[in-house]
Amino acid sequence: MAEYHLTAPLNDEDVEKLKLGDTVYISGECFTCRSRLQKYIFDENNVLPFDTKDRNILIHNGPIVIKENGKWKIVSFMPTSSIRFEKWGAKSVDEWNLKMIVGKTTMGEETAKMMKEKKCVHVSPRSVSPNLWIDSIKVQDVYLYDELGRIEAAWFFKLKDLGPFIVDIDCKGNNYFDRLDKDIADRKDAALKKLGIDDSFKFTKLY
Repeated sequence: MAEYHLTAPLNDEDVEKLKLGDTVYISGECFTCRSRLQKYIFDENNVLPFDTKDRNILIHNGPIVIKENGKWKIVSFMPTSSIRFEKWGAKSVDEWNLKMIVGKTTMGEETAKMMKEKKCVHVSPRSVSPNLWIDSIKVQDVYLYDELGRIEAAWFFKLKDLGPFIVDIDCKGNNYFDRLDKDIADRKDAALKKLGIDDSFKFTKLY
């Protein structure tokens, strides 16, 4: 597996070289969102109050941010689970011209199809180290703070080698976790067979 250090805004060439399982570090400008922002834009038909042309990395994240001496300071940061935003995934890739989504877990088939069409990837954290990442993130601005609140607002970050992340959906629509699930299932079947356990075996149900 390869390792890449990419700087936003990303282009097609940046994402086309990324393969499933590759490691990525990210620099440059990005923005955050959670469910409330996507509902506000896509379901309630409000207009996104900023341009994503040169800020085409989206992080599914609700950061903990405080204000000190008139400046925003990030206290804790960790991408949240992306699959729960699948309802809006394809729309966000298409309408916001995204080249990368950062979030835990992965996303579904409709988002993967749009990623293939628009040349976009999804990456997940390789580690759980929110406070180790703080020095890699500088808060630039915030939008829709009053409308959505501190956690759900769209935060603008400037990143410096934020990572590591693993590529789990590539721009061909392939999903790392789908392949991993198949591998696990195949190994489980082989293990049960080796142990002489037949297909009627059921795991104990405690509740």
